[in-house]
Amino acid sequence: MTILSTLQRALDNRTALKVISGLMNFDADRVAAVVKAADLGGATFVDIAADPQLVKLARQLTQLPICVSAVEPERFLACVAAGADLIEIGNYDAFYEQGRQFDAAEVLALTQQTRSLLPDITLSVTVPHTLDLHQQVLLAEQLVQAGADLIQTEGGTSSQPTHPGTLGLIEKAAPTLAAAYEISRAVEVPVLCASGLSSVTAPLAIAAGAAGIGVGSAINQLNSDIAMIAVVRGLVEALTRGTVQAKH
Repeated sequence: MTILSTLQRALDNRTALKVISGLMNFDADRVAAVVKAADLGGATFVDIAADPQLVKLARQLTQLPICVSAVEPERFLACVAAGADLIEIGNYDAFYEQGRQFDAAEVLALTQQTRSLLPDITLSVTVPHTLDLHQQVLLAEQLVQAGADLIQTEGGTSSQPTHPGTLGLIEKAAPTLAAAYEISRAVEVPVLCASGLSSVTAPLAIAAGAAGIGVGSAINQLNSDIAMIAVVRGLVEALTRGTVQAKH
């Protein structure tokens, strides 16, 4: 079974877990820690910054599929040559912090440019949460027509939970869950629900129609290897529960 076929099986089973080290995280030690946690915790694949040296490092540490994230299509070329299995246009959170936003036309143009450079690589594209839901759905449809194999949702950075505990976790996940619900009903490709998720809300993402989830800061901001592994395992278990509940 090939690396990507294991990913496809997880997407088909709606249990895919992507662990994200961060689009702006070029710290080799931190990336290595996240990749190891993903591997030992049972994640489906990892998502790292688009740097060929990081790709080579990750490949030494895991046999999981390696996704690289960027918003400059030309950066994907060296990463694919270094062994990246799939690519992602997205993980925009770092740019939002700088005051930069991505409109629908720019994301579509980036997708078209990436497809012209790399016509055969598996391509995931994030739909910006800064668009209203109707615009997100329209863009997702256009992205699939342009060659996107996966659509990713986001929204955790825009939510402002007002309650502690479980209710706060659900509030934080609400934007990306809403996007996953609407987009998964409009496109034929798998939808990955990401940004602001936890083991509490992972089953809700599956119930909303997602084929899996992407989790970054809940893992990569921890300073303990054991804690990172534990969070990954908790998410894997939550996805399994979510899939069983969705079938019923």
